[in-house]
Amino acid sequence: MNRDLKNRLAPNRKHIIQQVSIISVVTNLLLTFLKILIGFLEHSQALLADGIHSLSDLLSDGIILYVAHHAHQKADLQHPYGHGRFETVATLALATLLILVAIGLAWDAIEHLFNPVTLLHPGVLALIVALLSIATKEGLYHYTRSSALLIRSDMMLANAWHHRSDAASSIVVLIGIVGTMAGVPYLDAIAAVIVAVMIVKIGFDLAKPAMQELVDTGLDVQRVQTIRNTILAVSGVQDVHMLRTRRIGSIAVADVHVLVEPHLSVSEGHMISVIVEQRLKQAIAELEDVTVHIDPEDDAEVEAHLELPLRNEVLKRLEEIWKSIHQVQSRTKIVLHYLGGHIDIDLYLPLDVIQDTNRDWSNQTKALTQNLHKALEPYAEFNTVRVYFE
Repeated sequence: MNRDLKNRLAPNRKHIIQQVSIISVVTNLLLTFLKILIGFLEHSQALLADGIHSLSDLLSDGIILYVAHHAHQKADLQHPYGHGRFETVATLALATLLILVAIGLAWDAIEHLFNPVTLLHPGVLALIVALLSIATKEGLYHYTRSSALLIRSDMMLANAWHHRSDAASSIVVLIGIVGTMAGVPYLDAIAAVIVAVMIVKIGFDLAKPAMQELVDTGLDVQRVQTIRNTILAVSGVQDVHMLRTRRIGSIAVADVHVLVEPHLSVSEGHMISVIVEQRLKQAIAELEDVTVHIDPEDDAEVEAHLELPLRNEVLKRLEEIWKSIHQVQSRTKIVLHYLGGHIDIDLYLPLDVIQDTNRDWSNQTKALTQNLHKALEPYAEFNTVRVYFE
Protein backbone atom coordinates (compact mmCIF):
# COMPACT_ATOMS: atom_id res chain seq x y z
CA MET A 1 0.00 0.00 0.00
CA ASN A 2 1.47 3.35 -1.02
CA ARG A 3 1.51 6.36 1.29
CA ASP A 4 -1.08 8.33 -0.70
CA LEU A 5 -3.61 5.51 -0.36
CA LYS A 6 -2.78 5.18 3.31
CA ASN A 7 -3.37 8.89 3.89
CA ARG A 8 -6.77 8.65 2.22
CA LEU A 9 -7.71 5.66 4.34
CA ALA A 10 -6.45 7.07 7.65
CA PRO A 11 -9.61 9.07 8.53
CA ASN A 12 -11.79 6.00 7.74
CA ARG A 13 -9.68 3.46 9.62
CA LYS A 14 -11.80 3.56 12.75
CA HIS A 15 -15.00 3.37 10.67
CA ILE A 16 -13.72 0.29 8.76
CA ILE A 17 -12.83 -1.54 11.97
CA GLN A 18 -16.22 -0.75 13.52
CA GLN A 19 -18.13 -1.77 10.40
CA VAL A 20 -16.33 -5.11 10.08
CA SER A 21 -16.74 -5.80 13.80
CA ILE A 22 -20.50 -5.09 13.82
CA ILE A 23 -21.03 -7.47 10.88
CA SER A 24 -18.94 -10.05 12.72
CA VAL A 25 -20.92 -9.58 15.95
CA VAL A 26 -24.27 -10.20 14.25
CA THR A 27 -22.97 -13.24 12.37
CA ASN A 28 -21.28 -14.78 15.42
CA LEU A 29 -24.36 -14.19 17.54
CA LEU A 30 -26.53 -16.17 15.12
CA LEU A 31 -23.95 -18.94 14.67
CA THR A 32 -23.36 -19.28 18.41
CA PHE A 33 -27.09 -19.65 19.04
CA LEU A 34 -27.49 -22.22 16.25
CA LYS A 35 -24.43 -24.31 17.14
CA ILE A 36 -25.13 -24.54 20.86
CA LEU A 37 -28.85 -25.17 20.36
CA ILE A 38 -28.47 -27.78 17.60
CA GLY A 39 -25.40 -29.30 19.26
CA PHE A 40 -27.46 -29.83 22.39
CA LEU A 41 -30.58 -31.10 20.58
CA GLU A 42 -28.64 -33.30 18.14
CA HIS A 43 -26.17 -34.64 20.72
CA SER A 44 -22.94 -33.39 19.07
CA GLN A 45 -20.00 -32.84 21.42
CA ALA A 46 -17.94 -31.32 18.60
CA LEU A 47 -20.71 -28.91 17.51
CA LEU A 48 -21.21 -27.76 21.10
CA ALA A 49 -17.45 -27.12 21.34
CA ASP A 50 -17.61 -25.21 18.07
CA GLY A 51 -20.49 -23.14 19.43
CA ILE A 52 -18.40 -22.15 22.45
CA HIS A 53 -15.62 -21.22 20.04
CA SER A 54 -18.05 -18.90 18.23
CA LEU A 55 -19.02 -17.46 21.61
CA SER A 56 -15.37 -16.52 22.13
CA ASP A 57 -15.56 -14.75 18.77
CA LEU A 58 -18.32 -12.56 20.15
CA LEU A 59 -16.11 -11.55 23.04
CA SER A 60 -13.22 -10.79 20.67
CA ASP A 61 -15.49 -8.62 18.52
CA GLY A 62 -16.49 -6.69 21.63
CA ILE A 63 -12.83 -6.13 22.50
CA ILE A 64 -12.13 -4.86 18.98
CA LEU A 65 -15.06 -2.42 19.06
CA TYR A 66 -13.77 -1.05 22.37
CA VAL A 67 -10.19 -0.80 21.13
CA ALA A 68 -11.23 0.79 17.81
CA HIS A 69 -12.49 3.77 19.80
CA HIS A 70 -9.41 4.18 22.01
CA ALA A 71 -6.64 3.19 19.58
CA HIS A 72 -7.53 5.99 17.14
CA GLN A 73 -7.46 8.84 19.61
CA LYS A 74 -4.82 11.49 18.96
CA ALA A 75 -1.52 11.55 20.79
CA ASP A 76 -1.59 13.26 24.18
CA LEU A 77 0.79 14.01 27.05
CA GLN A 78 0.41 10.51 28.48
CA HIS A 79 0.68 8.83 25.06
CA PRO A 80 3.04 10.97 22.93
CA TYR A 81 3.33 8.23 20.30
CA GLY A 82 -0.43 7.80 20.06
CA HIS A 83 -2.62 4.93 21.23
CA GLY A 84 -1.63 2.33 18.63
CA ARG A 85 -0.53 -0.24 21.18
CA PHE A 86 -4.10 -0.58 22.38
CA GLU A 87 -4.40 -2.73 19.24
CA THR A 88 -1.31 -4.72 20.20
CA VAL A 89 -2.63 -5.46 23.68
CA ALA A 90 -5.99 -6.43 22.16
CA THR A 91 -4.25 -8.81 19.73
CA LEU A 92 -2.44 -10.47 22.63
CA ALA A 93 -5.70 -10.68 24.59
CA LEU A 94 -7.47 -12.32 21.64
CA ALA A 95 -4.65 -14.83 21.21
CA THR A 96 -4.75 -15.67 24.93
CA LEU A 97 -8.52 -16.06 24.74
CA LEU A 98 -8.17 -18.50 21.84
CA ILE A 99 -5.67 -20.62 23.75
CA LEU A 100 -7.75 -20.73 26.94
CA VAL A 101 -10.93 -21.64 25.03
CA ALA A 102 -9.07 -24.39 23.18
CA ILE A 103 -7.70 -25.89 26.39
CA GLY A 104 -11.22 -26.01 27.85
CA LEU A 105 -12.62 -27.66 24.73
CA ALA A 106 -9.89 -30.28 24.65
CA TRP A 107 -10.28 -31.07 28.34
CA ASP A 108 -14.01 -31.65 27.99
CA ALA A 109 -13.66 -33.79 24.87
CA ILE A 110 -10.92 -35.96 26.41
CA GLU A 111 -13.13 -36.59 29.44
CA HIS A 112 -15.80 -37.97 27.10
CA LEU A 113 -13.25 -40.15 25.31
CA PHE A 114 -12.24 -41.76 28.59
CA ASN A 115 -15.89 -42.23 29.54
CA PRO A 116 -17.49 -43.86 26.45
CA VAL A 117 -20.92 -43.92 28.10
CA THR A 118 -21.10 -40.12 27.76
CA LEU A 119 -20.29 -40.06 24.05
CA LEU A 120 -22.98 -38.26 22.04
CA HIS A 121 -24.59 -39.24 18.72
CA PRO A 122 -25.36 -36.23 16.48
CA GLY A 123 -28.04 -36.19 13.77
CA VAL A 124 -28.56 -34.68 10.31
CA LEU A 125 -29.47 -31.22 11.61
CA ALA A 126 -26.05 -30.93 13.24
CA LEU A 127 -24.53 -31.76 9.86
CA ILE A 128 -26.44 -28.91 8.19
CA VAL A 129 -25.39 -26.38 10.86
CA ALA A 130 -21.75 -27.44 10.49
CA LEU A 131 -21.93 -26.84 6.70
CA LEU A 132 -23.56 -23.44 7.27
CA SER A 133 -20.85 -22.52 9.77
CA ILE A 134 -18.06 -23.45 7.35
CA ALA A 135 -19.45 -21.28 4.57
CA THR A 136 -20.27 -18.32 6.82
CA LYS A 137 -17.01 -18.24 8.79
CA GLU A 138 -14.86 -18.67 5.68
CA GLY A 139 -16.67 -15.70 4.14
CA LEU A 140 -16.10 -13.65 7.31
CA TYR A 141 -12.42 -14.61 7.26
CA HIS A 142 -11.86 -13.27 3.74
CA TYR A 143 -13.88 -10.10 4.40
CA THR A 144 -12.06 -9.33 7.66
CA ARG A 145 -8.63 -10.24 6.30
CA SER A 146 -8.94 -8.02 3.23
CA SER A 147 -10.02 -5.10 5.45
CA ALA A 148 -7.16 -5.78 7.88
CA LEU A 149 -4.56 -5.78 5.10
CA LEU A 150 -6.03 -2.61 3.63
CA ILE A 151 -5.62 -0.63 6.86
CA ARG A 152 -2.64 -2.63 8.22
CA SER A 153 -4.32 -3.78 11.43
CA ASP A 154 -2.74 -6.78 13.19
CA MET A 155 -5.65 -6.75 15.61
CA MET A 156 -8.18 -7.25 12.80
CA LEU A 157 -5.91 -9.81 11.17
CA ALA A 158 -5.95 -11.72 14.46
CA ASN A 159 -9.73 -11.65 14.41
CA ALA A 160 -9.75 -12.80 10.78
CA TRP A 161 -7.77 -15.85 11.81
CA HIS A 162 -10.22 -16.28 14.65
CA HIS A 163 -12.91 -16.65 11.95
CA ARG A 164 -10.70 -18.99 9.88
CA SER A 165 -10.07 -21.16 12.95
CA ASP A 166 -13.83 -21.39 13.43
CA ALA A 167 -14.27 -22.41 9.78
CA ALA A 168 -11.50 -25.00 10.08
CA SER A 169 -12.93 -26.32 13.32
CA SER A 170 -16.35 -26.64 11.67
CA ILE A 171 -14.75 -28.79 8.94
CA VAL A 172 -13.35 -31.09 11.60
CA VAL A 173 -16.74 -31.05 13.33
CA LEU A 174 -18.35 -32.04 10.03
CA ILE A 175 -16.00 -34.99 9.72
CA GLY A 176 -16.69 -36.00 13.30
CA ILE A 177 -20.45 -35.82 12.83
CA VAL A 178 -20.33 -37.83 9.59
CA GLY A 179 -18.08 -40.44 11.23
CA THR A 180 -20.32 -40.74 14.26
CA MET A 181 -23.41 -41.09 12.06
CA ALA A 182 -21.54 -43.84 10.19
CA GLY A 183 -21.12 -45.84 13.40
CA VAL A 184 -17.89 -44.50 14.96
CA PRO A 185 -19.24 -42.73 18.09
CA TYR A 186 -15.88 -41.52 19.45
CA LEU A 187 -14.99 -39.66 16.23
CA ASP A 188 -17.05 -36.64 17.30
CA ALA A 189 -15.02 -36.23 20.50
CA ILE A 190 -11.74 -36.76 18.63
CA ALA A 191 -12.82 -34.03 16.22
CA ALA A 192 -13.34 -31.68 19.16
CA VAL A 193 -9.78 -32.37 20.41
CA ILE A 194 -8.33 -31.72 16.93
CA VAL A 195 -10.24 -28.44 16.76
CA ALA A 196 -8.75 -27.44 20.12
CA VAL A 197 -5.19 -28.20 18.97
CA MET A 198 -5.73 -26.11 15.83
CA ILE A 199 -7.00 -23.19 17.89
CA VAL A 200 -4.01 -23.36 20.26
CA LYS A 201 -1.60 -23.23 17.30
CA ILE A 202 -3.34 -20.16 15.87
CA GLY A 203 -3.36 -18.52 19.31
CA PHE A 204 0.39 -18.88 19.68
CA ASP A 205 0.99 -17.66 16.12
CA LEU A 206 -0.96 -14.48 16.91
CA ALA A 207 0.58 -13.95 20.35
CA LYS A 208 4.19 -14.09 19.15
CA PRO A 209 4.27 -10.89 17.00
CA ALA A 210 2.19 -9.03 19.61
CA MET A 211 4.70 -9.95 22.32
CA GLN A 212 7.58 -8.96 20.03
CA GLU A 213 6.03 -5.55 19.51
CA LEU A 214 5.44 -5.00 23.22
CA VAL A 215 9.14 -5.64 23.90
CA ASP A 216 10.09 -3.25 21.04
CA THR A 217 11.37 -5.79 18.54
CA GLY A 218 12.60 -3.98 15.43
CA LEU A 219 11.33 -4.29 11.87
CA ASP A 220 12.41 -7.31 9.83
CA VAL A 221 15.91 -7.45 8.34
CA GLN A 222 14.73 -6.68 4.79
CA ARG A 223 12.92 -3.50 5.82
CA VAL A 224 15.84 -2.34 7.94
CA GLN A 225 18.15 -2.83 4.94
CA THR A 226 15.72 -0.83 2.78
CA ILE A 227 15.84 1.97 5.36
CA ARG A 228 19.65 1.90 5.40
CA ASN A 229 19.92 1.94 1.59
CA THR A 230 17.40 4.77 1.33
CA ILE A 231 19.40 6.93 3.76
CA LEU A 232 22.74 6.22 2.07
CA ALA A 233 21.26 7.31 -1.28
CA VAL A 234 20.70 10.85 0.04
CA SER A 235 23.34 13.32 -1.17
CA GLY A 236 25.62 14.42 1.66
CA VAL A 237 25.17 11.26 3.76
CA GLN A 238 28.46 9.46 4.39
CA ASP A 239 27.35 6.66 6.69
CA VAL A 240 24.54 5.39 8.91
CA HIS A 241 24.76 4.03 12.45
CA MET A 242 22.63 3.49 15.55
CA LEU A 243 19.60 2.71 13.38
CA ARG A 244 16.68 1.60 15.57
CA THR A 245 13.12 0.71 14.62
CA ARG A 246 10.00 -0.49 16.42
CA ARG A 247 6.29 -0.95 15.87
CA ILE A 248 3.45 0.84 17.63
CA GLY A 249 0.22 -0.82 16.60
CA SER A 250 -0.28 -0.35 12.86
CA ILE A 251 2.60 2.14 12.48
CA ALA A 252 6.38 2.00 12.80
CA VAL A 253 8.90 4.52 14.09
CA ALA A 254 12.64 4.84 13.53
CA ASP A 255 15.54 6.86 14.82
CA VAL A 256 18.96 6.97 13.22
CA HIS A 257 22.31 8.73 13.38
CA VAL A 258 23.55 10.00 10.01
CA LEU A 259 27.21 10.86 9.42
CA VAL A 260 27.89 13.94 7.26
CA GLU A 261 30.93 16.05 6.35
CA PRO A 262 32.08 17.58 9.65
CA HIS A 263 32.18 21.23 8.51
CA LEU A 264 28.70 21.49 7.04
CA SER A 265 26.54 24.39 8.14
CA VAL A 266 23.72 23.75 10.58
CA SER A 267 21.13 24.55 7.90
CA GLU A 268 22.63 22.10 5.41
CA GLY A 269 22.72 19.37 8.03
CA HIS A 270 19.10 20.10 8.87
CA MET A 271 18.15 19.95 5.19
CA ILE A 272 19.78 16.53 4.88
CA SER A 273 17.83 15.29 7.91
CA VAL A 274 14.53 16.51 6.42
CA ILE A 275 15.23 14.76 3.09
CA VAL A 276 16.17 11.55 4.92
CA GLU A 277 12.92 11.66 6.88
CA GLN A 278 10.74 12.29 3.81
CA ARG A 279 12.37 9.59 1.68
CA LEU A 280 12.08 7.01 4.45
CA LYS A 281 8.37 7.71 4.82
CA GLN A 282 7.96 7.27 1.07
CA ALA A 283 9.97 4.03 1.01
CA ILE A 284 8.32 2.38 4.06
CA ALA A 285 4.59 3.10 4.12
CA GLU A 286 4.03 2.30 7.81
CA LEU A 287 6.81 4.64 8.99
CA GLU A 288 5.02 7.53 10.70
CA ASP A 289 7.74 9.02 12.88
CA VAL A 290 11.43 9.32 11.95
CA THR A 291 14.04 11.00 14.15
CA VAL A 292 17.30 11.84 12.36
CA HIS A 293 20.40 12.78 14.37
CA ILE A 294 23.08 14.49 12.27
CA ASP A 295 26.64 13.57 13.29
CA PRO A 296 29.83 15.35 12.16
CA GLU A 297 31.76 12.24 13.31
CA ASP A 298 30.81 8.68 14.17
CA ASP A 299 29.73 8.96 17.80
CA ALA A 300 29.42 5.17 17.91
CA GLU A 301 33.23 5.10 17.79
CA VAL A 302 34.31 8.55 19.03
CA GLU A 303 33.61 9.27 22.67
CA ALA A 304 31.78 12.52 23.39
CA HIS A 305 33.88 15.00 25.37
CA LEU A 306 31.27 16.68 27.51
CA GLU A 307 33.92 18.59 29.47
CA LEU A 308 34.57 20.88 26.50
CA PRO A 309 33.23 24.40 27.06
CA LEU A 310 30.23 25.67 25.10
CA ARG A 311 30.16 28.73 22.88
CA ASN A 312 29.73 31.51 25.46
CA GLU A 313 32.61 30.20 27.54
CA VAL A 314 34.78 29.60 24.45
CA LEU A 315 34.30 33.20 23.24
CA LYS A 316 35.27 34.55 26.65
CA ARG A 317 38.44 32.43 26.67
CA LEU A 318 39.38 33.41 23.11
CA GLU A 319 38.85 37.07 23.93
CA GLU A 320 41.40 36.74 26.71
CA ILE A 321 43.83 34.50 24.79
CA TRP A 322 43.89 36.68 21.65
CA LYS A 323 43.63 40.11 23.28
CA SER A 324 47.13 41.04 22.11
CA ILE A 325 46.36 40.21 18.47
CA HIS A 326 44.64 43.36 17.28
CA GLN A 327 43.25 41.85 14.04
CA VAL A 328 40.94 39.57 16.06
CA GLN A 329 39.07 42.56 17.42
CA SER A 330 37.69 43.21 13.93
CA ARG A 331 36.34 39.67 13.50
CA THR A 332 33.00 39.28 11.76
CA LYS A 333 32.27 35.68 12.79
CA ILE A 334 33.66 32.72 14.73
CA VAL A 335 32.51 29.17 13.88
CA LEU A 336 33.31 26.34 16.30
CA HIS A 337 33.71 22.66 15.34
CA TYR A 338 33.68 20.06 18.12
CA LEU A 339 35.66 17.22 16.56
CA GLY A 340 37.93 14.50 17.89
CA GLY A 341 37.73 15.71 21.47
CA HIS A 342 38.92 19.20 20.59
CA ILE A 343 37.58 22.49 19.26
CA ASP A 344 38.52 23.65 15.79
CA ILE A 345 38.01 27.36 15.07
CA ASP A 346 37.03 29.12 11.84
CA LEU A 347 37.85 32.82 12.26
CA TYR A 348 36.32 35.27 9.78
CA LEU A 349 38.00 38.69 9.34
CA PRO A 350 37.40 41.68 7.05
CA LEU A 351 39.92 42.20 4.27
CA ASP A 352 41.03 45.55 5.63
CA VAL A 353 42.82 43.95 8.59
CA ILE A 354 45.71 43.47 6.19
CA GLN A 355 47.04 47.03 6.19
CA ASP A 356 50.62 46.77 4.99
CA THR A 357 50.18 46.51 1.23
CA ASN A 358 53.94 46.53 0.68
CA ARG A 359 54.25 43.06 2.18
CA ASP A 360 53.06 39.89 0.46
CA TRP A 361 49.40 39.32 1.36
CA SER A 362 49.74 35.54 1.75
CA ASN A 363 52.74 35.91 4.05
CA GLN A 364 50.79 38.28 6.27
CA THR A 365 47.94 35.78 6.45
CA LYS A 366 50.34 32.97 7.28
CA ALA A 367 51.99 35.03 10.00
CA LEU A 368 48.61 35.92 11.51
CA THR A 369 47.52 32.27 11.54
CA GLN A 370 50.79 31.24 13.22
CA ASN A 371 50.30 33.87 15.94
CA LEU A 372 46.77 32.64 16.57
CA HIS A 373 47.95 29.02 16.84
CA LYS A 374 50.84 29.92 19.09
CA ALA A 375 48.54 31.74 21.49
CA LEU A 376 46.30 28.61 21.72
CA GLU A 377 49.11 26.10 22.33
CA PRO A 378 48.83 26.10 26.17
CA TYR A 379 45.14 25.24 25.98
CA ALA A 380 44.44 21.54 25.33
CA GLU A 381 40.79 22.05 24.39
CA PHE A 382 41.70 23.93 21.19
CA ASN A 383 43.11 22.28 18.10
CA THR A 384 43.36 24.22 14.83
CA VAL A 385 42.49 27.70 13.59
CA ARG A 386 41.49 28.50 10.01
CA VAL A 387 41.35 32.14 8.93
CA TYR A 388 38.90 33.38 6.30
CA PHE A 389 38.58 36.90 4.89
CA GLU A 390 35.24 38.47 3.95
